[in-house]
Amino acid sequence: MLDFAIFAVTFVVILVGAVLYLYPSSRRASGIPGLNPTDEKDGNLQDIVDRGSLHEFLVSLHREFGSVASFWFGGRPVVSLGSVHQLRQHINPNHTTDSFETMLKSLLGYQSAMGGGAAETVIRKKVYENAINNTLKSNFPLVLKLVEELVGKWKSFPASQHTPLCAHLLGLAMKTVTQLALGESFGDDAKVLSFRKNHDIWSEIGKGYLDGSLEKSSSRKGNYEKGEGKLVPLKALNSNIFCLFEVMEDCMVFTLAGCVITANLCIWALHFLSTSEDVQDKLYKELDEVLGSDPVSLDKIPQLRYCQQVLNETVRTAKLTPVAARLQGVEGKVDQHVIPKETLVIYALGVVLQDSDTWNTPYRFDPDRFEEESVEKSFCLLGFSGNQTCPELRFAYTVATVLLSALVRQLKLHQLKGHVVEVRSQLVSTPKDETWLTVSRRR
Repeated sequence: MLDFAIFAVTFVVILVGAVLYLYPSSRRASGIPGLNPTDEKDGNLQDIVDRGSLHEFLVSLHREFGSVASFWFGGRPVVSLGSVHQLRQHINPNHTTDSFETMLKSLLGYQSAMGGGAAETVIRKKVYENAINNTLKSNFPLVLKLVEELVGKWKSFPASQHTPLCAHLLGLAMKTVTQLALGESFGDDAKVLSFRKNHDIWSEIGKGYLDGSLEKSSSRKGNYEKGEGKLVPLKALNSNIFCLFEVMEDCMVFTLAGCVITANLCIWALHFLSTSEDVQDKLYKELDEVLGSDPVSLDKIPQLRYCQQVLNETVRTAKLTPVAARLQGVEGKVDQHVIPKETLVIYALGVVLQDSDTWNTPYRFDPDRFEEESVEKSFCLLGFSGNQTCPELRFAYTVATVLLSALVRQLKLHQLKGHVVEVRSQLVSTPKDETWLTVSRRR
């Protein structure tokens, strides 16, 4: 629990630290309701720790102060926006950097994400996105193969066997990302397991940064550098355009974020499907009509409209990425509140995704809600679909679509009686414990 609490506040510590370093003269966001600092030095940091996660802290903050609220980190205010209406108003020209990538690179201690001109950032992001898209396109048969191997394994299970979603789907995500990004040598399961040990740095970063930086813990720093050293660049990235260190950064972000987002999107999708036989049957009908007995292909994926709705509703219900952040590039205004230039603005996505003013019956898993255009527009505004979607989430959607298209046509998913799944809200929402279900053959 302590490790979880530590990590839950880490990205705020590091991202705000980066802001302090880059913009030391930021002004106070005066007039915005919120908490007074509980500690002169740390502001409301202890309040976040006491709540257990930044998401839970923001839920409490917005419940008390409304959809525009502020809190303190050290001697500096942070503004949080907790509704679609306020996010739509938010004036921030800093659209050249992805908010999730900004947080992650800050956590990893990378500097290039925090600097450079706008034109360079746009070019780099485009090259990065194209590299991922091209790699996925050229290696799509490999994704099909890895998914079929997993489905074949599940088909061999007796109907009473409990299937561990987290273990199996993290394994699928790790195999997919490593083999696509880092090469065929990761077809060996032993290498994937070794990579996992070197790659599993989430808690290490949190522990190291809590007392200043990884520099203060030689063992953690050594483990981190050893893991980072195992990475090689994405083959599709052009090292003639960017220096090797920048390519390594992008590769690190993709392997880290790609694995975690892909795994948890798949975990939550199968968990929610197991709770609704009707949704499974409706998805099966669409898959049968569009694909027949053929495997899914990249050109067929856009035709799987209901499958897209299932994944959208999975992201919403699970609050897959509950928090994002941007730096206020110019002075902005939300309602009557002025947000000064260089203020850190938190997007409380976990709050927004379950706001009853935006979503009917927000705690219910209901993919049909995305048949409404207004719902789709709200979802797009939050950065979960459309042009603002991060490359890692688009990659995860593709892998999850392949998984659902193979699995749902062959197997039925069943929820375990009395099994309760609790959420751990980090940068990506994960189950607190292993999540189980059973499967039975559809045909």
